[in-house]
Amino acid sequence: MSKPSATVYVVDDDASVLKSVGRVLRSAGFGVETFPSGQAFLAHPLAPGPSCVVLDVRMPGFTGLELQAALSARKEPVAIVFISGAADVPVSVRAMKAGAVDFLTKPHTAEDLLDAVHRAIARNTSDQAAHERSAAISRRLQTLTPREAEVLAQVVSGRLNKQIAGTLGISEKTVKVHRARVMAKMRADSVAELVRMAQMAGVAAPLPR
Repeated sequence: MSKPSATVYVVDDDASVLKSVGRVLRSAGFGVETFPSGQAFLAHPLAPGPSCVVLDVRMPGFTGLELQAALSARKEPVAIVFISGAADVPVSVRAMKAGAVDFLTKPHTAEDLLDAVHRAIARNTSDQAAHERSAAISRRLQTLTPREAEVLAQVVSGRLNKQIAGTLGISEKTVKVHRARVMAKMRADSVAELVRMAQMAGVAAPLPR
């Protein structure tokens, strides 16, 4: 179940929908913010903590799918529950393929809405944690010297110290020193953990100098 601190953003050009959906969500303990258009929502900063967006598919000027694409381009974890006045299979498939948590057709029950929102909040909580961990790893990568970055890439590719020394043209002792510094700066307790960090940060080849 979601905590009361979770925020649900409702985006719909129909004022009656904003009112009714907002009432259901507030009664379940969510913080609710409503917007009459996608543009209005994009101009509004997101509150800290877990959240999700309940979004109408068909809105004039800026559709729900266009808003979904705009949010995706921001590279921020946002969980979306779509609502639609018609059962449009192609649109629903497109929305789900793009990462939507659910696609509800009006009229939907309060139970269906709350179930979808709870799942969206759970996903967003997980996605935010992963996003924050990835950002922390990226910051640690920035503290590495060019040589340490090269050693990191070699280590996570599975190469031994002797092999790394030969590839980089340095002594095996120097490799060990750089390797220890990499482990310390990345806060990795094992090579396996270092590999997981590198994969999360997208380090698949030696980093440029």
